[in-house]
Amino acid sequence: MTADLAAYMTQVGQSAKQASALLARADTATKNQALSYIKDELIAHKDEILSANAKDVQNAKQKGIASALIDRLVINDKVFDGILSSLDDVIGLADPIGEITELTYRPSGIQLGKMRVPLGVIAMIYESRPNVTLEAGSLAIKSGNAIILRGGSEAFHSNHALAGCVHLGLSRAGLPTEAVQVLATTDRDAVDALIGMTGVVDVVIPRGGRGLIERIANNARVPVIKHLDGNCHTYVDSFAQLDMAIKVCTNAKTSRYSPCNVMETLLVHQGIADTALPAITKAMHDKDDTMVFKVCDISQKILENQHLNIEPACEDDWYAEYLAPILAVKVVSDLDEAISHINHYGSHHTDVIITNNYAHAQRFIREVDSSSVMINASSRFADGFEYGLGAEIGISTDKIHARGPVGLHGLTSQKWVVFGQGQIRL
Repeated sequence: MTADLAAYMTQVGQSAKQASALLARADTATKNQALSYIKDELIAHKDEILSANAKDVQNAKQKGIASALIDRLVINDKVFDGILSSLDDVIGLADPIGEITELTYRPSGIQLGKMRVPLGVIAMIYESRPNVTLEAGSLAIKSGNAIILRGGSEAFHSNHALAGCVHLGLSRAGLPTEAVQVLATTDRDAVDALIGMTGVVDVVIPRGGRGLIERIANNARVPVIKHLDGNCHTYVDSFAQLDMAIKVCTNAKTSRYSPCNVMETLLVHQGIADTALPAITKAMHDKDDTMVFKVCDISQKILENQHLNIEPACEDDWYAEYLAPILAVKVVSDLDEAISHINHYGSHHTDVIITNNYAHAQRFIREVDSSSVMINASSRFADGFEYGLGAEIGISTDKIHARGPVGLHGLTSQKWVVFGQGQIRL
């Protein structure tokens, strides 16, 4: 790392630390006002934001970046409106900071509870998705945290155009603009500096491809909130309603290919596979005739005359997050095999059962070891907005602190508070 980059990163970290102290004591009205001003600035500067994004998209195409990443990179009118809507949702959320819960009296007479507090300084490292700049920034502001954002080089112009609006809104509300900082460098050494800032950065959240997240998780010296990939499953049980299974599975796979909550593996009970499997795969093929099905031996025999794009599945296919019109397909003997397959090959992100059998549904949600488990609903619902979080800063498949979509509460911690009237310990 050059001396100039080291000095810059030190300055960014110190500024964030100072800003976090100011933001932590800001009241709810001030934080909401800042978010409202940010929305105003986004609307006023929409043309500049779309122009910056068009430059990023053009550069990405010229560099041959994968279509899934370009899909995540684009800010069109729908995405822009979604950003504004997300800000409204975050404004409307209850402010968790200062909330005291689990109040109880102890025999000594003291009253004991837990108060929710900000984490402090968050470092966010992400690829593509410039809307993450606003989602992460708004959640950090509302939860009283400062955040350092390091987006990918492919979204550099978009991220800085959005950050400019954030700074204008913070300034109008009297809050420090350093509360939300987008790094002015795409140097990879800046990432190494961020994830090693013990005493400054309180948590790192990587959001992107498996390679990026593994690198952060393996090298970070501060805590990490992460998920490595989204190998999401849908199991169609023998008690499934076929029309429902067709609708849910088709949506889970074909509505979009780039998000991490897309179904990548379809499991079908052998008792209904002869009927259900051709119907479900035909619906997907009708939606996208480029769809490739990576099939087990039993599936291949069932589908071989269906005029589909079929390839034999290999072991790696059961682990794969394709982010493309490719689906792994397996016929399983029963619920036990479905649960075992998901827990062995899955990424603990989101898994679904389609069934009208209450006992099977209850076993599935108890025994599948994932951050989100669903009954009779598309895996595409695994999203902070759909969960009522207003926005999400990422998804965690870890088992401590935060799990699943991470919103306001996931960016806070708790401390014990004690209320006394002069009690002393005997």
